[in-house]
Amino acid sequence: MSLASEPIHARSSAGSGWTPRLVLSLFSIVMTLEILAVSYAMVSVALPQIAAHYQTAQGAWMLTAFLLVGAISGPILGKLADMYGKRKLLLIAMSLAAVGSLICAIAPNYSTMIVGRALSGVLAPCVFLGYSLVRDVFPEKITAVSVSIITSGLGLVAVPSPFLSGWLIDNFGFRSIFWFFVIGLITCGVLIMVSTTESAVRLRSRLDLVGAALLGGGIAGVLVAVSFGPTWGWTDGATLGYLVAGIALLAAWLFSATVIREPLIELAILRNRAIGLTAFGSGVAYGCSALFSVLLPMLVMTPALLGLGYGFGIDAEAYALFMVPNAACVVIGGIVAGNLVARGLRPRLLMISGLSLMALGFLLVGASHSSKPMLMFFAGVAGLGMGFAYSSVPNLLIEAVPPQMQATSASVVNVAQNVVAAILPVAVFAVLNNSYMAPIPKEMVHGATFYTDDGFSVAFWIGAGVCLFGALAAILIPRTVRRIDGPPADLVDTHDTHVDTSRVAGVANA
Repeated sequence: MSLASEPIHARSSAGSGWTPRLVLSLFSIVMTLEILAVSYAMVSVALPQIAAHYQTAQGAWMLTAFLLVGAISGPILGKLADMYGKRKLLLIAMSLAAVGSLICAIAPNYSTMIVGRALSGVLAPCVFLGYSLVRDVFPEKITAVSVSIITSGLGLVAVPSPFLSGWLIDNFGFRSIFWFFVIGLITCGVLIMVSTTESAVRLRSRLDLVGAALLGGGIAGVLVAVSFGPTWGWTDGATLGYLVAGIALLAAWLFSATVIREPLIELAILRNRAIGLTAFGSGVAYGCSALFSVLLPMLVMTPALLGLGYGFGIDAEAYALFMVPNAACVVIGGIVAGNLVARGLRPRLLMISGLSLMALGFLLVGASHSSKPMLMFFAGVAGLGMGFAYSSVPNLLIEAVPPQMQATSASVVNVAQNVVAAILPVAVFAVLNNSYMAPIPKEMVHGATFYTDDGFSVAFWIGAGVCLFGALAAILIPRTVRRIDGPPADLVDTHDTHVDTSRVAGVANA
């Protein structure tokens, strides 16, 4: 009997450790997600060249479009994965992302470039599709370590990516990074096809297209308003229109989720304290990570000659030295966390300690940022916390959610991650733009905007405060998590494992 056709209980006892096939399977999934992780940094480094080539001032759409589609597609792909198979949806998402990257690589104009980048956003849900698939098909003994490695990476791409970005862009132009994504995704897709079996776990359900449209439109409206509010003006008609429309659509989605028999997202899941707080903590971790990755390069790449009290005037390739400690510590934190969970440590403690370490990293940078070695060390502290926090999320969900609802539940967490990552940096820069603009004539710096030393301290301290708030929320995660009730045993078929949602028991309070 193949692993893909075994019932849930058989998966847990099948095998006891690593095999060459499992190693290749994990490697291919991790490499896929490392491509996702480095895509943010690579596109950010290439953004000035992209904007100059297309002569556009709307470079922010390269990041916003990706986040929008990542947030919107998460719940849809999560439900489809639970219905039709996680491996199948993982490969479909990778294929769509490869097509999006191909469009970017050959885009004749900026509008086409944005379309391609938006389509690439479906790669974001591959994080939870990957660890949900591993949860179903890997032996139970190595599941905790595997999902921790998946969420934090092996560092094979993430650590050298800053150097790789500079080399590709300087020698082959910005299009080369999108060709790199195309080749990488195709290669990883083939490896997954030959090494990874399909999950036997199924959720017999129907896709809530109304809910998908309402939720997607609502998130899009709010994110567009928050992303472009600083440019358009917070009281501008367009900003308010997108914000009001987004909130109205989200309200309509919440109402529809209470009346539709099989909604896109089971709100009862979020009423479970463990899952709701996990989603919140995950959003904080990923949002603050995004904020750190935006603030640090601005801090260190600012010319010291401006006399602002910070900055070293380094270029993009030199900046890679500051990012390597952070990326390496994310990897180390994930591997350590996975081994600790495998030895019985509760993932709740990992989220608390991870967010606390991130807060410490933010506090240290805010207090002292005049020394290169110390900044590298502080970035490593924050990275170690990120590795712990990232790894805690899938392990917390595995504790609280039955296999049939892993991808669906993880998609809710994915929405929180993308939304907070889009909103938090914009909110912090709204504070900087309102109160901490450096008094430097724009003609001296070719129109660029700089902030005071106190402004950067406040920005990092805001990040520290958000991390600490997330850590306090993580403390409230129950010490003993009672898993959401799964399907009755008589609904599990040994050859085609399906679950009829009408017979799935309700949510148990933890």
